[in-house]
Formats: sequence, C-alpha cells, structure tokens
Amino acid sequence: MDAGHDNSQVEMMVEQVILVDEKDQQIGTASKLASHHHRGSLHRAFSVLVFDSSGRMLLQKRSKDKITFPGVWANACCSHPLDVEDERDDFGGSINAAIRKMEQELGVPSDSLDVEDFQPMTKMLYMSRMDEEWVEHELDHVMILQKDVHPNPNQNEIDETRWFTQEEWLNFSAACPENGETIAPWFQLIADNLLMDWWDNLESLNADGIIHRFGRLDLSQNNALNESLSDAINRCRPTVEGKVRGALSKAKVERLRLAMLHLIEGGGKRLRATLPRIVGEALGNAHEGHDDVGAALEVIHNFTLVHDDIMDDDDVRRGRPAVHKEFDITSAINAGDAMLAVGFEILANSSGIEMKDIAHVVLTIGKMVRRVSEGQQLDIAFENEEDVGISDYLDMIDGKTAVMFQTAAELGALLAGADEDTIEACSTWGREVGMCFQLMDDLLDVLSDGVTIGKPKGSDIAQGKKTLIVLHALEQSGEQLEIFLRAFGKGDEASETDIERAIEALGKLGSIENARAVAEHHHAAANDALASLPISTDMNILKQLTNYQLNRMS
Repeated sequence: MDAGHDNSQVEMMVEQVILVDEKDQQIGTASKLASHHHRGSLHRAFSVLVFDSSGRMLLQKRSKDKITFPGVWANACCSHPLDVEDERDDFGGSINAAIRKMEQELGVPSDSLDVEDFQPMTKMLYMSRMDEEWVEHELDHVMILQKDVHPNPNQNEIDETRWFTQEEWLNFSAACPENGETIAPWFQLIADNLLMDWWDNLESLNADGIIHRFGRLDLSQNNALNESLSDAINRCRPTVEGKVRGALSKAKVERLRLAMLHLIEGGGKRLRATLPRIVGEALGNAHEGHDDVGAALEVIHNFTLVHDDIMDDDDVRRGRPAVHKEFDITSAINAGDAMLAVGFEILANSSGIEMKDIAHVVLTIGKMVRRVSEGQQLDIAFENEEDVGISDYLDMIDGKTAVMFQTAAELGALLAGADEDTIEACSTWGREVGMCFQLMDDLLDVLSDGVTIGKPKGSDIAQGKKTLIVLHALEQSGEQLEIFLRAFGKGDEASETDIERAIEALGKLGSIENARAVAEHHHAAANDALASLPISTDMNILKQLTNYQLNRMS
C-alpha cells in the first residue's frame, strides 16, 4: 500500500468509515482502504456544492497524489463522515464531517462555518470503478453551502480550485474529456440529474427526502472487469469441463464411459455450465461451488440432449454422430440415465456447496429436470396434435429451454450468499433470458443465413416445427397462409424457392413481427430484473448475455 503513494494519503486510508445498507442504515465500519479496494463496500459519504453570493459554483481538481480518482474535477468538497461520535448521525453527522474537511482540504476555517449554513438536499446511491483496484460505492449525502468562502487549498488534496458561472460550467463540461479534463463520476451524476434545477433556484432550496439510485458510472471502461461475454465463458470453461470429464470418466465400463463423454468431446458453448460462476462473480462472491453446480448442469443438459436425439431420431449433434448413432439406442439410453446420476453425484461430492444450501440446490435441479421432461413431452405431443396454441408453445419452451437458464442463475445467486430478493431477481432474469434465447432462435431460423445458425435457412418450416411464428401464421387465413403451407412440413420436397416464399408470407402475415415483439417483451423483462439487483452488481457480462441473441439479429 505504501509503494508509489503519498504518505499523507496512505495514513488517511486507515480512517474508519461508516458502512450502510441501501436504506442508509449503519451496519458496520471499515477502513477507507477496505471500503474502496477491489469490490469495496457500500459506505456513507458526503458531497458539498458551494455557491457564492453571485451564484457562481466552486469546483476543485483533485490532487494527483490522491489514491482514488486523482486529477479529476469534482464538487467543492467531498469525503466521508467517520465512525466518531459527532459524525454518525445521518445528515447532521455528514455536515460536521463537511466542516472538518472544508478546513482540511480547502483551508476554510471551521470556526467560519455553522451547521445552519449547510442545506441538506438529497441522498444518492451510486457506484464507480476507477480501475481494477479502486472503486467508490457510496450512499452520498448531498448538501449545498451558499457562502462567500475564500479557498486556500491543501496541495496534498487539491491541485486547483475554480469558480464557474452556469455558462462557464456548461461550456467546460461539454468540452470534457476532449479538453484533457475529466469530471468525477459522482459529480457527473449530480450534474446530469440534479444540478441545474438547484442552480436555477438557489433562493428556494428544499430537501427532497429521496435516496436516488443513480446506478453505476465507471471512470474506465477498459479494464478486465469489462471483458466480453465470450472471454468470460472461455475463462470459466476449462475448470467446469475438467470437472465434467473427471466425473464422467469414473465409469468402469468403457463403452458406457465413451458414450457419456461423446457429446462433451463434441464441444459446445458451455453457456449454462459457466452461468452460475458468471452470476456469482457479478454478485461479488464466486467460488468452487459455482463450478460444481455448472458441471452438474452441463452433464444433465447433455443427458437431455442424448435422449432428445433418440426421441427426435436426429442423426447429428454438434457436428458429429448423435450418441445413439455412434453407439446404439440402448447404449445411448443407458448413458443418458447414468449422466443424470453423475450430475447429482457432482453436487453431493462438492466441497464448495455448504450443507445449508445443498437441499435447495438438489431440489431446484430436480425441479428443473422434471420441467425439462414436461417440456419435451409437450414438444413430442405437438407433432401430432392439431390444436396447439401459442400459450402451449410458450409453456413448452419455458420447460425445455428457459428453466435451465433460470436454474443456473438462481443457484449462482444462492451460492454467492445473496438475499432472497436478489436470488428471486436472478431467477427471473435467467428465465426471461432463456425465453428470449429460444424465441430469437426461432426468428434466426427464418431471418439469418444458414452459416450463422449452422443449419439450412427455414429448416424449421420444412420440418413442420410448430414454433411461435408458425402458430401465429396458422391462426391467420388467406393467400399468404396458402403460400406458407406449400412448404410447411414438406421436408425435402420443399425447394429453396418454396421456403423463401414461405418466409416472405410469414412476414406479410405479421407472424415474424409478432414473434419479435414477444421476444423483445422477454428481453425487456430480463432487463427489468437486472435493474432490481444490488447496485454493486457487475452488470457488464449479464447485460451482454441479455442482449446476446438480439445482437445476433443486428
């Protein structure tokens, strides 16, 4: 900590700040170092906006010696109330702390300031990461001081102070960062959301009694915490795959062991397998238990694929013969049964899953398997039933596809030690992402080229699959429906021209637009669930995953 940092700044990092929950209730204390380092902790802070009698606003440029956010422009005074007697009491404590820091930073004598000089305005909850090492995660008490003060800045704290008129501020802020200057993220949030209304009404200011959730505004967007979705999956994949192969390789009978490993060796994105860890990382507490759950989900997912290929009589999976084609049907059924058992063995043998959580984990995955089976049974029934409705289809994909995403996300939150509301939000997010995932896959079948989706364009139409798009079309009538039906379910008899005309007919029937609207509804619901997660959540990968299929359509 000493290396490369100013000694005075290092000494202040041991001061004890006040840890709070999102309702601003004190829940503990921590050093400035602990509360700002790596993922940090939510703590109380204050921001003072200073205006003189002519209506000018005072800003400071933080010293280059500051450990966190050096060299950025911020409001006149911003720091933390400490865990001492006269600074613990809500806004009163923050005002006392502000008087202390006004003297220590700006050189404004404490005896020239009274508590009554400060007008409490609002509170704001925000997070801002400077880089991989340092972060601000604060519940900030924002107040205004209208007084003709005469700054004599402490050069260890402040490089420069400057008074701004409204016009000067607007011109300055509009020129950042092209002018080589950077505005502190917390002050940028104040400026974007509150400042101008206050500045226009300095004679009639009143506190609003609100905690504004302003979310996250990172200073740097180019650190390792902002990796791509594919990079995150590739980083997490080797550990999970090692656990999967190790568990499946325990089978003593060679043919059974090879049959179980066949699909795993064929590759795959491993999205479901890595999702528990990705959620755990987003919530700030990922560990080996997340990898064990991911491995169990991957084995069980592949078990369902082995049996699905038998039921659908599909010859190929992941570019290689399906298990029942590479071996035989009875061996494939047996391999699938064994894989289901291995998935639960992984959970039972995990040293990373606490005993208090194991029942929840096993019950949730057991329900998932049942829901997947129910979805598969509906899918089978759809092939022969005429009276299949849109709600039936949505219920089917909720079981076959969405429930696995839902389970992975829910258990990722559970094992991260999240509270019930966060676990529920992650569960909802996973389900909505899974629904959107399948609906966008249906759209890609008719809107993308075959290279993008790895199968001929319109293959679902030729095979007679009753997707949401198709079911909407079948509820319509007229010439365009007749054109569509010439290709629907005709298999190899449907020419490329027939399929192209069928897709064009789906567009004219409004079926494609309807499916897109339903997918976007689930996409919006997923984003709503993300918005309810704790502000400390690293949203980058979760947002990328939420947008994954939509981006493939662009």
